Amino acid sequence: MIAAARRRAMVVRVRAEAFTKSADRRLNAVLAGAPKAETWTRAADRRLNRELVRAWPRLAPLGRRARAFFAPWLQRAGRLLRPVAILLLRVFSWIERRLRRLAALTGRVARRIWAMLSFERVICAAIVVAALALIASQFVEYRSVEIGQPGYADLPASAAPPAVGKENAGEPHAYLLIPVALLAAALALVGLRRKRWRLGRTIFVLGLLSLAVILLVDLPAGQDAGAEETRFSGATAVLEEGFYIELAAAAGLIIGGLLYYAGPCRTRTNSFARAASALRRRRRRRDSSRPRAARRPSPRRSAGVSAPASQR
Repeated sequence: MIAAARRRAMVVRVRAEAFTKSADRRLNAVLAGAPKAETWTRAADRRLNRELVRAWPRLAPLGRRARAFFAPWLQRAGRLLRPVAILLLRVFSWIERRLRRLAALTGRVARRIWAMLSFERVICAAIVVAALALIASQFVEYRSVEIGQPGYADLPASAAPPAVGKENAGEPHAYLLIPVALLAAALALVGLRRKRWRLGRTIFVLGLLSLAVILLVDLPAGQDAGAEETRFSGATAVLEEGFYIELAAAAGLIIGGLLYYAGPCRTRTNSFARAASALRRRRRRRDSSRPRAARRPSPRRSAGVSAPASQR
């Protein structure tokens, strides 16, 4: 079996050598015929040149006639289209100037806004926005009672059950959160104006108060169907978008108050930090002071030591 495998490998090797030799001969034949192809292209080039030289006396008059026929029309078209082209170029130039001015104005406004922005101003603006959202949410419906809601479970979203007993978010707590929101916005502006960042703690407390009112008063009242549950079958109380708006606004006041207080990065140093700062600021010793060393008189030398060597 080993001898048979060797004979097969030998046959494959011989056939591969024969194939490569035949391919080599064919490639040599093609390369040997390349000068013939070059001579054929040169002959075709010479023939084409001769034909062009012969046809030039006939083609030149045709070109002159075509030029004489189309030149007036082209000149007229150029004279007619020239005002239009000038107008288009002027319009493009006007648009370019306006775009450049707009870009320059936008850059100046952006630079001014960026110069005016700071961490405290951004947080103050966020607190004011949260306070305004809390005020606006008091006049938005925060709950309703849907009648026959289980019967609409398998129907598409467009088929909604009828809703009754709608109430605004400020009705359960008698619009108590409106003065709370106004006070939070006023404290944020006063703190930014007078640099009193400790007012952020008061804003944080007001946010907690708003959140407590929402969770302890609005949430139970919103989930209570009330008299509609006895009047209608399948009545279910549902919280509307007003509840979630005031909840998000209260969370914004809480987060804004914390950031407003922690904004200027007031760090309290402990005793080790104060000791390290004192070591960095300690004075030099009197002996090592450069001005005192300069003013200190040098020690006296004896006459024998200070005399030159020639006088000894």
